[in-house]
Amino acid sequence: MDRAQKEKVVEELGQIFESSGVVVVAHYAGMTVAQMQDLRAKMREVGGSVRVAKNTLAKIALEGKPCASMGQLLTGMTVLTYSEDPVAAAKVADAYAKANDKFVILGGAMGDTALDPAGVKVVAQMPSREELIASIVGCIGAPASNIAGAIGAPASNIAGILKTLEEREAA
Repeated sequence: MDRAQKEKVVEELGQIFESSGVVVVAHYAGMTVAQMQDLRAKMREVGGSVRVAKNTLAKIALEGKPCASMGQLLTGMTVLTYSEDPVAAAKVADAYAKANDKFVILGGAMGDTALDPAGVKVVAQMPSREELIASIVGCIGAPASNIAGAIGAPASNIAGILKTLEEREAA
């Protein structure tokens, strides 16, 4: 790899570190090509990506970034999993690490916060962006349906009482 290619890789990695909601660093020694393809496919499903890069280039790309403390994790055969969604990459990486003992999570970063393996696990347990949006929409919609039910309830109660009185008179 010549100098121009290295500079391009450093620039791409810098963009990843700046724009990603979460970056997870893991060892992948001993994984087969099929297992890596499976990991990439699972990350693509949630809008994330997987990147293998030289540790020295990744450390250069981390210089001056908020997550620069993550550089100490970059030793050995490392892979970066990342996504714009602050939870998606951590969820996939955590689930994949449980299923494959050769994929070992070292830590990561969420914005300017460095994460250890336990921190990645905690982030993975958080609800995703879509789940949060759905719960917020549910909270917003619930009062409206409750109001509609409360408005309609007296009328249905009166109708029930009138029907009961009518049945008594008929009997």
